Amino acid sequence: MDVDSFSGRSSSPSNRRQQGTEIEQLAEEYLIRQGLQPCDRNQYSRVGEIDLIMWDADTLVFVEVRYRKHEDFLSAAESITVTKQRRIIRTASRYLQQQFGNTPPDCRFDVVVGTGVPPRLQWISSAFM
Repeated sequence: MDVDSFSGRSSSPSNRRQQGTEIEQLAEEYLIRQGLQPCDRNQYSRVGEIDLIMWDADTLVFVEVRYRKHEDFLSAAESITVTKQRRIIRTASRYLQQQFGNTPPDCRFDVVVGTGVPPRLQWISSAFM
């Protein structure tokens, strides 16, 4: 997907879902260009969701992707509350247990935020823990 083809329209729930899928795809492509390798995406548990899971060398990276058309009140990064971080961490813990058992790899939590139309992406490595 090309950044310039991103519409930024989000009036209906289906448009918001499509927009979420598009921004996640853009974020994944961006991270691949930075040298990360895709592993998994859209991992759900009863407590939360992880947008992207990627490898950065031997480190498994759980990526939260956020988009804001405008940052008038709250930036995309600021919208990741402590509660949201806990949900991502719990979902990641379940994923690690299911995929790696008692021998999980090193891991970290990154954030990719997009702002504007077309979106400008920013990668925040080791954003929280």
